[in-house]
Amino acid sequence: MSLGYALRRIVEEYPLARLDPPAGHPLATVIRKGAPDELRAALAPIDGPFLVKGSPGRGSKWAAIPWIAVFDPAVTTSATRGYYLVYLFPAHREAVHLSLAQGTVAAIRSHGPAAAGTHLRTSGAALRARLSDFAGALPNATITLGSAGELPEGYEAAHILGLTYDLADLGDERRLRRDLAAAVAAYRALKARGGLDLPGPPRAP
Repeated sequence: MSLGYALRRIVEEYPLARLDPPAGHPLATVIRKGAPDELRAALAPIDGPFLVKGSPGRGSKWAAIPWIAVFDPAVTTSATRGYYLVYLFPAHREAVHLSLAQGTVAAIRSHGPAAAGTHLRTSGAALRARLSDFAGALPNATITLGSAGELPEGYEAAHILGLTYDLADLGDERRLRRDLAAAVAAYRALKARGGLDLPGPPRAP
């Protein structure tokens, strides 16, 4: 298996797999283990450490949007907080988004479900400006996941920058690894440039 092959399997098989329970399902194993193993192999030439996790959902429910994430343990070890790299699989098209993203659950807890999206989009725009030198390699300022709900809509709002692969793109393993290296460089640049800390409004005299 290669990274591209693992990603392609998820794209192609997920809609049908969701008709069966995830427990013991071969595709759930690909998302939890197979694809993360391939992603770790792709990260091997890049100095770490990295933590890689995949989620097909929880318990007896498939996720609306499955994901495979790369965490810098010095920043976060969870998709709920901080910022991280993630492959997201939209529900409405055969594609994969590679996203440098903010943690959604922490924003929902801090700002409430109604205001979290606005907060994430505002901070995402400021963080994107901080990473303007990566706009060429990671040109997507927005993503669409094609699924209603707190988490899918949160993932859309939490996106900072990234790119999208159609099915045909996933056969180019060299490109996938080159893009991954660029995304890791952007992740590290954000860490070096202050992370999610943004200047607040000026205080009144």
